[in-house]
Amino acid sequence: MSYGIASALQAAVFQSLSNDPSVVALVGSAIYDALPSGTLPALYIVLGSEEVRDASDKSGGGALHEFTITVVTESAGFSSAKVLAAAVSDALVDAPLTLTRGALVSLNFYKAKAARVGTGDMRQINLIFRARVADDA
Repeated sequence: MSYGIASALQAAVFQSLSNDPSVVALVGSAIYDALPSGTLPALYIVLGSEEVRDASDKSGGGALHEFTITVVTESAGFSSAKVLAAAVSDALVDAPLTLTRGALVSLNFYKAKAARVGTGDMRQINLIFRARVADDA
């Protein structure tokens, strides 16, 4: 097992979201690995946590990455967040991501959770994806 592909996978996911016309039409460049200081836009995406398990087999090293993409909105209701979450899912599921190390075997939607945050209008949707990667390094 190797965690060696984690950075390459994250970079490819970020690149895919940043280049997807539907995602960009909704949030522009408001796609973050880490939240910037200052005022945030009313709708944005944050790359989140990740869990990785060994998925090596006789053909070589590999891993199963479960990672979270969070959609956040300050708008009342979930409508705008759900539209963006759908665009994120469409951009990533079975995307032909090119990694700088290893290879993507599959990328699938696993589950999501929509929730209110605090007592205000903030809403967020945590989308969890599963990526199977192979590492021959």
